[in-house]
Amino acid sequence: MKLAMIVAMDDDGCIGRGNELPWRLSSDMVRFKRLTEADGFNAVIMGRKTWESLPPSFRPLPERLNIVMSRDTGWGHEGAENALYPGRAIEIAYADGCDECWIIGGSQIYEMFLDRVEEIHLTSVHTSQSGDVSFPAWNRNDWVENIIEKNAKDDDNEYNSTYSIWTRR
Repeated sequence: MKLAMIVAMDDDGCIGRGNELPWRLSSDMVRFKRLTEADGFNAVIMGRKTWESLPPSFRPLPERLNIVMSRDTGWGHEGAENALYPGRAIEIAYADGCDECWIIGGSQIYEMFLDRVEEIHLTSVHTSQSGDVSFPAWNRNDWVENIIEKNAKDDDNEYNSTYSIWTRR
């Protein structure tokens, strides 16, 4: 089972503000949906705050196994599995026959899985926002970047952005 991470961050590593994305990038949302729903059956692993940041009409994210990491063993929501630790989340995805498992945030969840993933699908948003959540520190020297696409600011994309796939060396 492929284990990958997908994240959008600004030039300073900001990934969120007030439990929301601090930008509007239609191209990134379309890519997120396409990748996490890709061929086969996939899982998305997220923290409870990321789950709560999803619009209610998108909870659970459709066409994917939703796994929510929470320290609250009593946490539960229809359409989502609860996992206390990373190994358990991976076990759930594997047991359900998932082809790919996507780590979708937030910061603590990214940090828990950073040493486990094969790829990081990164949208670099070319701005500096004053966010309250950042991507964890990571050594880019341990990874190889392959730039896939550059997107210009337009009516549907608030900022210029670059989409790249980072593969572990």
